[in-house]
Amino acid sequence: MTQNTGAKIEKSQECIEGLGDVMLEYILNLGISNTVAEYLNMLILLIGLIAVIIIADLIIKKILIVSFSQFASKSKTKFDDFLIANKVPRNIAHVIPLLIAIKFIPDIFVDFYNFEIILEKGLTVFAIILTLWIARSLLNAFKDYLKTFPRLKDKPIDSYIQVIMIFAWIGGSLSAIAIITGIELIKFITGMGAISAVILLVFKDTILGFVASIQVSINDMVRIGDWITFEKYGADGDVTEISLATVKVQNFDKTITTIPTYALISDSFKNWRGMSNSGGRRIKRALYIKQHSVKFLNNEHIKKLEAIELIAAYLETRQKDIDTYNTSNNINKEFPINGRNLTNLGVFRKYIDTCLNKHSGINKDMTIMVRQLAPTAHGIPMEIYAFSSDKRWANYEYIMADIFDHLIAALPYFELEIFEYNAIYK
Repeated sequence: MTQNTGAKIEKSQECIEGLGDVMLEYILNLGISNTVAEYLNMLILLIGLIAVIIIADLIIKKILIVSFSQFASKSKTKFDDFLIANKVPRNIAHVIPLLIAIKFIPDIFVDFYNFEIILEKGLTVFAIILTLWIARSLLNAFKDYLKTFPRLKDKPIDSYIQVIMIFAWIGGSLSAIAIITGIELIKFITGMGAISAVILLVFKDTILGFVASIQVSINDMVRIGDWITFEKYGADGDVTEISLATVKVQNFDKTITTIPTYALISDSFKNWRGMSNSGGRRIKRALYIKQHSVKFLNNEHIKKLEAIELIAAYLETRQKDIDTYNTSNNINKEFPINGRNLTNLGVFRKYIDTCLNKHSGINKDMTIMVRQLAPTAHGIPMEIYAFSSDKRWANYEYIMADIFDHLIAALPYFELEIFEYNAIYK
């Protein structure tokens, strides 16, 4: 088949040479000078070659696209679909017209050596560019195909593709410059050492991004789909893309924040993946109690609180222990401060703990804690530390609001007051 193709090309060359001679002779017979005739002959042949190249490009492109589409529709794999989507057949179709141009340009410009050299260099440079286009299309197809695998879906494949293409474009650019200048590629690369510092400066962000991409991937710091919070850049949302230079985050208000990739290793950010993979989402919020509403409970208060079912058993057992201690130690109970006593804040803390342990939205296998923090100018913080079993944002907020709605409404039954700032206007 290769011999047949070569024979056809040689035959076509002979035809063009013969056609060129016939046309040149015809133009000379019209009484036109030899120089003008040669230029006219070259121009006519060039226009004819351009027409042939355009027609061949359209026909080959149509054949390849139709053939690939039919094959893809019958194939079980999705890879061929990605080849079509990334225009691989369309780019490959340009190869044969380019080969035709390279083959016949010397015959058309046989009498114009300088033009021939310029066009041959131009076509060689275009061949390099076309090779890079095809390589980029193939790499993008591989990238899209690899992302269909669940274990690779959240990996920064874009970064690796971009790194390969950067080196490919650098190599292609150097080759093109070497061809245009006529300098051997090895000598040209050797001479580039003198301006390496400038190149490093120009590609500083690219180099930093490349290193950062590798570290992010190896250390598994960020994946596509992770929820991250990066206060420095105002990002709070899901990672949608990790490329060589940037990381795109879609915030919860649907805006897009772009973060330099190297910032992920140079600055501090919060990745919520641990929460997403855990059994719950943390609730950490406090009620601020007015200090003057805290007091000791007498028997009357205790009897009243025993009507609350969640703490009735606790109050009964706890009060018996306290009475036993005070009696055995002859404590003077004329003053409530003496001996051991229950306080409304302590009983309320126990009530909160019981509520959390019985709430259906709280994960009982994770930390459940009610802690009293140091008093502040805004009252005594009574903080809840627990984890909701439902991690979805809307449901998480509902569970947390449900708990605090109930606790705020329950405060007056314990004769406690929540702190509120009252501004005084004159």
